[in-house]
Amino acid sequence: MQRRLAQFAAARGWEPYHTPKNLAVALSVEASELVEIFQWLTPEQSAKVMEEAESAHRVADEVADVLAYLLQFCEVLGVDVLDALAAKIERNELRFPVTGGPTPNRHSSE
Repeated sequence: MQRRLAQFAAARGWEPYHTPKNLAVALSVEASELVEIFQWLTPEQSAKVMEEAESAHRVADEVADVLAYLLQFCEVLGVDVLDALAAKIERNELRFPVTGGPTPNRHSSE
């Protein structure tokens, strides 16, 4: 997918615009567009967002945009996204070991 996205951008002469800064900003914008879909929904409504064709299509489109910009960002910086994810999961497994009891609903951005 990264190669296909790179070819798509190259065919249109977009490489000069695909700087790490621009791609990070675009990624943030697209993530915000995904958040916007859920902004005023109740938790119950948000859990059912994929049941309606129009909202399901909007969610899928925004997810695709977020992933596309993330993959392009990783391509430009030489980050292997799957290796980075595997390493992060391993670090989180060490930071948050299974204790057998309830665990806090905490996510880390470190």
